[in-house]
Amino acid sequence: MKIAMIGLGDIAEKAYLPVLAAQPALDLHLCTRNEARLDRLGDTYRIAARSTSLDEVIKAGVDAAFVHAATDAHPELVEPLLSAGIHVYVDKPIAYTLAESERLVRLARDVDRSLMVGFNRRHAPGYAELAAHPRHLVVMEKNRHNLPDSPRRAVFDDFIHVADTLRFLVPGEVTGTTIRTRVRDGLIEHIVLELSGDGFTAIGVMNRMSGAAEETCEVMGDGVKRRVVNLGDVVDYQGGERLARRPDWVPVARQRGIEQICLEFLAAVREGRRVDAADALATHALCEEIVRRTA
Repeated sequence: MKIAMIGLGDIAEKAYLPVLAAQPALDLHLCTRNEARLDRLGDTYRIAARSTSLDEVIKAGVDAAFVHAATDAHPELVEPLLSAGIHVYVDKPIAYTLAESERLVRLARDVDRSLMVGFNRRHAPGYAELAAHPRHLVVMEKNRHNLPDSPRRAVFDDFIHVADTLRFLVPGEVTGTTIRTRVRDGLIEHIVLELSGDGFTAIGVMNRMSGAAEETCEVMGDGVKRRVVNLGDVVDYQGGERLARRPDWVPVARQRGIEQICLEFLAAVREGRRVDAADALATHALCEEIVRRTA
């Protein structure tokens, strides 16, 4: 199976490339305009197929592509790939606007090709296991140290993980949504999102002016509480406290769910199953509403 990786930035180099390079029976094709990086990574992983343009990737006849370019470039890469009949995995978000994301999802359906969005936290073991616990109350924080940003970029590039994880963990239909933000001088400083339904509440917080860069997620209910810290350490509370640290030899890509989501996408391509981005699109719609509220 011929697989392209387009965009070879830090996340591709540190997380995705080691996973894909370790898979048997994959014929990898690397693509970036940065020729020095292209040659360095191609030599490191002994990958001969290398391109500096999307046209070359399409002409190579790949079956699927992983798109790890900057968000601004997603539409100009995803559209021609889908139009050429190539299945696509794209880092979140699909695009910076809901309208553009909807257009690409429609295109994927029209050409009967998969479009998977990289919401890896749904596959991270610590978070995936939370879904098996009582979840009458869900609380997630993803904070940044002194890093205010434009609302659209902060929400779609970063807070989108919080929004999607809450949607993944809520135990029922969401009937209430509350959004609160602090914006100063055009830059967003914090976001609070509350999703509620019959007997449950989920709260997501991002403080971009925090004293620390950190991420926690916890679920509570029926006398049980479980807390996951930085996607690795798991703390259980049930009349006491028990800490389970991330095993020393578990790769970061597996701990963060990247390996699992990659394998799921590859399996779908291999088996001829189409991955639809409808649920991912619902997260994008929620993010668009958050941005609208900051205007």
